[in-house]
Amino acid sequence: MAQRYRSRRQARKFARKSRRNFIISLFLIGLLGYLSFAWILPTLINGIGLVKNNFSPSKKVVSDTSYNSSLAPPVLNIPYEATNTAQINIRGYGAPNSKMAIFLDDDKKDSVEVTDDGTFELKNIQLGLGINNIYGKSIDDKNQESLPSKTFKIIYDNEAPPLNISEPEDGKIIQGGDKRVKISGNTEVNTQVFINDSQVIVDKNGNFSSEQTLNEGDNNFNIKAVDSVSNFTEAVRRVNLRL
Repeated sequence: MAQRYRSRRQARKFARKSRRNFIISLFLIGLLGYLSFAWILPTLINGIGLVKNNFSPSKKVVSDTSYNSSLAPPVLNIPYEATNTAQINIRGYGAPNSKMAIFLDDDKKDSVEVTDDGTFELKNIQLGLGINNIYGKSIDDKNQESLPSKTFKIIYDNEAPPLNISEPEDGKIIQGGDKRVKISGNTEVNTQVFINDSQVIVDKNGNFSSEQTLNEGDNNFNIKAVDSVSNFTEAVRRVNLRL
């Protein structure tokens, strides 16, 4: 009987010890996890970053362009907004005895010395088809740049406008009766149309129509469409009036 009691007592004691050890183990595991996230892991990450920077240091962006805020930007003189010429000359004014650089779509194209009276001229600046954004900068004797000038948007267009003649057909013969002929057709919007050097009305859709007086015999009509930059297309219609 005494032996059985001692065995039960030892079993209860072992169970209490096991529970205590289990609780202590849970506490130690929780503490180790907290230390890992709060100290060990950040330290490890920082160490990896330090090693990486030693072997591959970050690159610093160094600008080789310096600015002179007291240097006045140049004034460009470009008296038009569109052209059919691939190369243009640019005149203007800048700080006397400085240099002036011209930029097209942020690319430096050329530079020139500004004269004693503050004038300059850059010749044969090559344009690209479509819109060209042009501005200039003054440059002092230390190679420092001013702020950019006003930007000019110049359109380079070398394409002739369309010209479609609806009537009359070339070589038309009119016998007696009415001594007039109708000339009509279509071109692109904002294009001027001339018939034998006399301008005719073009509507908002590019359509035009004009009544022209005929003389007996052959009548030649030169029809010309001219766009905003002087590109043009010509057509000829011959009409014969027989009385």
